[in-house]
Amino acid sequence: MNKLKSTIYSSTAPKILFSVLLIAVVVIGLLHLFTPGDLLLYHNTYRRLSYFPIVLGGLWFGVAGGLGIAVLTSIAFIPHVLHYVGHGQQAVSELMEIVLYLAAGLLVGVISGRQTRLREGYQQLSEKLQASYLRLQEEASQLIEAETRLAAAQKFSALGHLSASLAHEIKNPLASIKGTAEILRDEFPGEHPKREFVDILFKETGRLQETVEEILRYAKGRPQEKEEPLEPLAAVAGHVAALLERQLREKEVRLILPTNGEGQQLLVESTKYSQVLLNLVLNALDAVQPGGHIWLLVEGGANGGWRIAVCDDGPGVVEAERESIFAPFYTDKSDGTGLGLLISRKIVESYGGTLRVTDRPGGGACFEMLLPVKNGSGFRQTV
Repeated sequence: MNKLKSTIYSSTAPKILFSVLLIAVVVIGLLHLFTPGDLLLYHNTYRRLSYFPIVLGGLWFGVAGGLGIAVLTSIAFIPHVLHYVGHGQQAVSELMEIVLYLAAGLLVGVISGRQTRLREGYQQLSEKLQASYLRLQEEASQLIEAETRLAAAQKFSALGHLSASLAHEIKNPLASIKGTAEILRDEFPGEHPKREFVDILFKETGRLQETVEEILRYAKGRPQEKEEPLEPLAAVAGHVAALLERQLREKEVRLILPTNGEGQQLLVESTKYSQVLLNLVLNALDAVQPGGHIWLLVEGGANGGWRIAVCDDGPGVVEAERESIFAPFYTDKSDGTGLGLLISRKIVESYGGTLRVTDRPGGGACFEMLLPVKNGSGFRQTV
């Protein structure tokens, strides 16, 4: 609407200004016509006034405007000149006034046109400089972003080499630990009260060993080909709760597991989802105050997708940091690596899902995994 008003104004303003100048020329011509010829003071005043519309016409409309108003002024001045026909020098003087009108209109129009061209040239130069500045600013931003990505890539490259080296170094000690766990498991029968902890030790050692082997396979360019057996998400959640039992008890935080049947219906790869849930619950445990609560929720969507959420009643996550917390090496913990949430998101995305953080309705934060329709009987990695 404002642009339309500006367009209308720009198209009507010159017409109004020219009409005002034309009226001024006609009025001055009439004053010459109806003022007695012997009142020279008045006529000399009218002559001087005639230069105003001529000058304004040249300033506003250039050479065409200056000469046009000068011609109209001369035409309006002719009836007055006719009174002096046959009066010798007086008639020549009146005719010279017309020449001066035309010269003034031409001169002012030329100067105005030149200034207009200079102003337009400066404006075009200013626009080009502004465009160059914006382009330079954009290129500088892209360069800074590229440098940031390069620095992150270098960190990841170094981290990858370090991870491969560490995986190679801990592979043999891990095999020894797993063998020791097997011996301990044989010492405790199934009904022994400590058998559960030995099973946890054995299973976590096996998970760590699989992770080490996977890192080594990726380092050699051979991704994992075997399929991991599927387990109910409720069982995976119970396993994570057992692993964190001591930390939860020390901080007096209650971890509430899903009680609906959907946790049993959803089948997932145990190793990967254990890692994701462990990262999310540990983050929630750091966020809540002593005596707080952590909820693990599982909901099936109407379209066949799933929502898995780890919620807490801590302070929540501010809007400005909801994407930054997933960036590599971003952490506010003195002993944190800044990789837990990044790895968790990558794992969820490998199943075709998304991981995001939202507000919990009662206060706190919710880390939501939104998974697509199940592939077969459960969720397996797509990459």
